[in-house]
Amino acid sequence: MKVGCVKEIKNREYRVGIIPDHVKSYVSAGHEVWMEKGAGIGSGFLDEEYENAGAKLIDSAKEVWENVDMMVKVKEPLPEEYGYFRKDLVLFTYLHLAAEKQLTDAMLSSGIKGFAYETLIEKDGSIPLLAPMSQIAGRLSVQEGAKYLEKTYGGSGVLLSGVPGTPKAEIVILGGGTVGINACKIAVGAGANVTILDINLSRLAYLDDIFGARIQTLMSTDANVEKAVSKADVVIGSVLIPGKAAPKIMKREYLKKMKKGSVIVDVAVDQGGCCETTKVTTHDDPIYEVDGILHYCVGNMPGAVPRTSTIALTNATLKYGLALANDGLEGACRKNEVMYSGVNTYEGKLTCKNVADSFGMEYTDIHTLIK
Repeated sequence: MKVGCVKEIKNREYRVGIIPDHVKSYVSAGHEVWMEKGAGIGSGFLDEEYENAGAKLIDSAKEVWENVDMMVKVKEPLPEEYGYFRKDLVLFTYLHLAAEKQLTDAMLSSGIKGFAYETLIEKDGSIPLLAPMSQIAGRLSVQEGAKYLEKTYGGSGVLLSGVPGTPKAEIVILGGGTVGINACKIAVGAGANVTILDINLSRLAYLDDIFGARIQTLMSTDANVEKAVSKADVVIGSVLIPGKAAPKIMKREYLKKMKKGSVIVDVAVDQGGCCETTKVTTHDDPIYEVDGILHYCVGNMPGAVPRTSTIALTNATLKYGLALANDGLEGACRKNEVMYSGVNTYEGKLTCKNVADSFGMEYTDIHTLIK
């Protein structure tokens, strides 16, 4: 199979879908790897490294898209790339279709086979291709929240840890999954007062066991969310339903009760965000203000630390990418039942139920298409 990888074109996106070490893995398995020149530079990987690993360096993204059998990316394609979609192409990347109707329609009309990192669910219930970026985004969320609390950016001027004789910052984390627990680690380490909410009592018990008296756990109800955020200096939204639009648990009306200059970091923005006032921002223009509350809603947070993010992501994706290359999408699914969960679109059919439910569109069970 010809496996392709192009330079990401999303604003300030420096990650890359394949690293040189993993080119060797594809080549050793008998595949060709076509890399757009300069694709890895943002993550610190030079063209020479790709060439030495056995990749074929290509001058233009267009030539890569038009000649490969599988495209490995990081972020969802942008409208400029929709014209490259075709029925016989496998697209292996983050898609986040529930927040991208235009992309969904383009994929369905082209018939492209879309395999989404964020919906692949292993037998133990884990989401292995989302986990590494969730870990990074969770840790970054506290870092960004702390930065925008600074008065320079319009924040309230509160230091997370405080100093002796002053109050510590109050951080509220909505959701105790991978993003939430990683945000919690950094927030606790920074010395802030931390409250974390989740709808799963077992998860709250687990968080209580590992963090003990250093955090406050609360059941996520409308009343508890409203009370918690009214005292918060930083609110981190980390709610996830795989493949589905994030529920809006942070209501606009709550903002009026929050302290002016507080910060909301909505990590769920890729899935539409869990705050009613969320809109996607970029690294070039990351924040905006609503009712005196700063919002940080960058859609590709891990892109800010591309070296770490790329290595973490590709370590997770390699195994599944090789399976797709070795056996084709259909063969990979037949060999491993888990692979079916990653298929979002297939030859004009929408095969992810949560995406279909988000838009009220027709859903087709992938098992009826690939038997």
